[in-house]
Amino acid sequence: MRKLLCPQCKIAGLYVKNERKERLLVYVSDEGEVVPRNLEENMEGFDLTIVYCLGCSWSGSPKRLVRR
Repeated sequence: MRKLLCPQCKIAGLYVKNERKERLLVYVSDEGEVVPRNLEENMEGFDLTIVYCLGCSWSGSPKRLVRR
């Protein structure tokens, strides 16, 4: 699986949040699918429409991520 990158700092490490502001570490595949870093984790209740970069202050739609 190829991972999409943050358009600002070009890293693949991202996270999503739920209503309680808890974080779940994720990647976004080159097909645009949000995938948990630990495949055993449950993504239920997390907002997958906005991803947050672990390396900088960027956040936005997974569709705005870039390829290498």
